[in-house]
Amino acid sequence: MGRCFVFCLVSLFLHFSIVSGQSKDEFCEDSLTILFAGDVMGHMPQVHAAFDSNTRTYNFTPCFQFVKPILDSVDIAIANLETTLAGSPYTGYPLFSSPDALARDLVAAGFDILATANNHCYDKGKYGMERTIKVLDSLKVPHMGTYIDERMRDTLYPLIILKHGLKIALFNYTYGTNGIPVDSPNVVNVINRRQILRDIQRADSMHVDVKIVFLHWGREYEPTPSDEQKSLARFLVQSGMDIVVGSHPHVVQTYEEIMDTVRKKNVPIFYSLGNFISNQRDPNRDGGAMAFFTIKWRVSPDSVRAFSVHTQYCPYWVYKGVLDGKYQYYVLPLPDSFSLPVPSEAQTRMKEYFEHIVSQLHNLPMKVVKLPQR
Repeated sequence: MGRCFVFCLVSLFLHFSIVSGQSKDEFCEDSLTILFAGDVMGHMPQVHAAFDSNTRTYNFTPCFQFVKPILDSVDIAIANLETTLAGSPYTGYPLFSSPDALARDLVAAGFDILATANNHCYDKGKYGMERTIKVLDSLKVPHMGTYIDERMRDTLYPLIILKHGLKIALFNYTYGTNGIPVDSPNVVNVINRRQILRDIQRADSMHVDVKIVFLHWGREYEPTPSDEQKSLARFLVQSGMDIVVGSHPHVVQTYEEIMDTVRKKNVPIFYSLGNFISNQRDPNRDGGAMAFFTIKWRVSPDSVRAFSVHTQYCPYWVYKGVLDGKYQYYVLPLPDSFSLPVPSEAQTRMKEYFEHIVSQLHNLPMKVVKLPQR
């Protein structure tokens, strides 16, 4: 995946407007695809599985080997980092601290941006949140949602990306931090409609073309969005968001499109993508879905004529077991992973999960991916 992102805070004079009197040949078409993945958890069994007793180091690379080609195939890949990088001793639920190698290997797998506003971002307090930010900065991976202070937030938020001539504003908020107070001067983006409106207005002042929000919201383990989620989704659409993506319930929730009555367009709402990787093994919690948003537009020499968003998904299941002689947690895209040599019990659970996701997202086209030849 190309990493020639240009992060800028200057205006790009491309506006979505109707241009008449020009022939089709005078326009060029372009597109980009953004992938979102759900919750990257750091349960202790995952940490133990990643430990190499010979080198005394941690390696999560095998976890992502089967989805790496998918991540490399898109323009931008984003995941929710639902743990801190607070250093050792490493801990799991309820107060997470994972090895730095987890973030390093997520980036190596192809993730370009990590969202950090979630209910576990302050598990280790001020030190843990600030160290997480410093580790991500050292990896040169853009991140959004938590900040050392207001000045940092004012400088970096919303996260602005310029890709293929399209200027994208990315937003990230959480419903809370599990009751742990956030110490001054640290900032965690919490869901607050007035603040969100101010942030949208700031993005509009930068003349962005597309606005996308990644929310940590909803009730855990509920397969359908709550009334509060639906209300907030409609608020976000009417406030100008072009794509809304959710995490936190640890299961895949339903998908819908909401009509923006002002802009006369449907906005895709993916309420929850489920877990990307975790040790949760209960039915429907042991996998998730990657969401693909392909933005297409037609450009004339002086303006953007029109754009559209096409949404797809790819389900995956997390296999906890041995592959190629190595015990690990493997993110397996479906249905192509049915061909992998896993035990019959795992095959059964994988297929049951696939059927569940197909039923859950029946109104959304699936993106079928092919695994590399083994």
